[in-house]
Amino acid sequence: MTSPSPPLKLQEVLRWDIIIRLGGKILHKLISMVALFALGGTLFAQSPFAGTWKLDPAKTKYTTGEPPKDVTLVIEEQGDNLQVTATGTNADKSPLSVKYTVPIKGGAGQVQEGPYSAISSKVVSANVRVNTYSKDGKEISSRRTAVSKDGKTLRSTVKGINADGKTVAGTDVYDKQ
Repeated sequence: MTSPSPPLKLQEVLRWDIIIRLGGKILHKLISMVALFALGGTLFAQSPFAGTWKLDPAKTKYTTGEPPKDVTLVIEEQGDNLQVTATGTNADKSPLSVKYTVPIKGGAGQVQEGPYSAISSKVVSANVRVNTYSKDGKEISSRRTAVSKDGKTLRSTVKGINADGKTVAGTDVYDKQ
């Protein structure tokens, strides 16, 4: 008659100990990877400015000049740049069309269409930018644009000269679509 030897029991215990330790390490690595991917998503999150915005004429107020009647603003991330396209109707009912790109991190941009020949953008914070518009080497207007913390409202305060050469100052309010 043979009975189980104590070394076999010890081997079984050691085997289970190794399995539990390896399983714990694997589980730890799995949890770490899930956390890394979750954090990684926030690191590569889209700019708060990106999206389609519609002018709210009732909330838009100017102290000098007249605000546009209607504007749809489309802001898209394209690599390291924001592509901005604004279309609509000016206060005098003429068509409004502006298109430019600016670096997401700020700096000199490129005007594709509109009354300006150059644009420069400065990042104040994650939700605030200041754009400076120039024509023929002369600064003609600036806009401080801020996206609300909830990401639903964009306020753009303008000061300078509009496309018609008239002085303007006021705040355009946009709702995210």
